[in-house]
Amino acid sequence: MKRRPLPNPWTPAERKVLDRLRTPGDVQRLLETTAYSSEPIYRSPRSVLRDGKAHCFDGAMLAAAALERQGYEPLLVDLRAHRDDDHVLAVYRTAGGWGAVAKSNFVGLRGRAPVYRTMRELAMSYFESYFNLERRPSLRSVSPPLKLRAFERLEWRINDRAMDTIAARLDASPHAPLLSAAAARRLDDIDQRTWDGHTVGTDFAGAYDPRKK
Repeated sequence: MKRRPLPNPWTPAERKVLDRLRTPGDVQRLLETTAYSSEPIYRSPRSVLRDGKAHCFDGAMLAAAALERQGYEPLLVDLRAHRDDDHVLAVYRTAGGWGAVAKSNFVGLRGRAPVYRTMRELAMSYFESYFNLERRPSLRSVSPPLKLRAFERLEWRINDRAMDTIAARLDASPHAPLLSAAAARRLDDIDQRTWDGHTVGTDFAGAYDPRKK
């Protein structure tokens, strides 16, 4: 089947940045050099490139746009948490399995190599690293992949106004539970060494604090 040509809304300067990204690992490295944003706004991929900052949703949007240029379908997945922020991933699939590219305020919630056979396996790879400021494991469920090409008329690659619609659609997606309520009640708090290792470089001003809600 002949591949459909991609929309090309990018400026020459934007294309220069995106064309340097040859692999998902390159996209992850771009997100690592992008400052973390604690602002309560959404940025389109164009705005992330312009401003040089992103939180997890913004970073996933940029990653999906960059992965699309490498031949992957642009897909987002939402990890839902209890008394904590959700986390959004740009996911992709290879012959080896599912992988992810992600921007995060926490060390362990970034990208994953494409070695997971199912979306549940990929989601569960985040479980041990996903905890809130009460030091409680907080990951609970995962959405199915959301196809961003369903939002072409909104110009999602360059239009900030499309972001609220996409975020709302992702949030409204049916989420599959990753553990039972009984299992969640039996979870222990994380230990100090885990906390120390996973909060290196964390901007706590941008972290959800359930004690203040």
